[in-house]
Amino acid sequence: MVKRAGPIVLAVFLLTGCGAHSIQELKGGEGLKSGGHAAHGPARASGGTAVPGRDYNPADVMFLQMMMAHNGQGVRLARLAPDRAAREEVRTLAAAIATTQETEAASMSERLIGWRRPATARADEHAAHGGMPGVGEEEIAAVADAAPADFEKKFLNMMIAQQDDAIQLARMEVATGLNAEVKAMAERVDASRSAQIKQMLALLDQ
Repeated sequence: MVKRAGPIVLAVFLLTGCGAHSIQELKGGEGLKSGGHAAHGPARASGGTAVPGRDYNPADVMFLQMMMAHNGQGVRLARLAPDRAAREEVRTLAAAIATTQETEAASMSERLIGWRRPATARADEHAAHGGMPGVGEEEIAAVADAAPADFEKKFLNMMIAQQDDAIQLARMEVATGLNAEVKAMAERVDASRSAQIKQMLALLDQ
């Protein structure tokens, strides 16, 4: 895993359809550029063609559906920190992440309801786009079961991977979506996750 001294060499593992970014790549910005995971699953999200009579397209719908599920994973991870993290900075950051992602998910759900679209896409639709990026049950369990001395390192590494996936989903929405409000939401996701990753990398270096 990550060493506190010297270069950070952990490869941040991502779920279905995506490869892995190293923390060094993220520190250099490579994992946050449009290349990154955009070359994998989310990059294949359909877009461009508007839904007749509506101001959105399939990319807008898929972004909202995937981000709702992704935020649910992030909230589960974040809620592990209050009782386990040693540092107040980590606990505060985790609380902020949980609040932000819960608020986002509620807004995304309202928009999908307004469009009369389902909250989740069919499994085969996600598969066609490379799979749902994020962390799985085993990864969440590994963080939850970490020894106290290892928790923060594992938590921060996993959350960095989670937030980087959100950035790739958001950038694909900006590139292929149609609805102006959803694209603005994606830009906010990009900005907030990028700032959080920067903060978490700093915490790993301490």
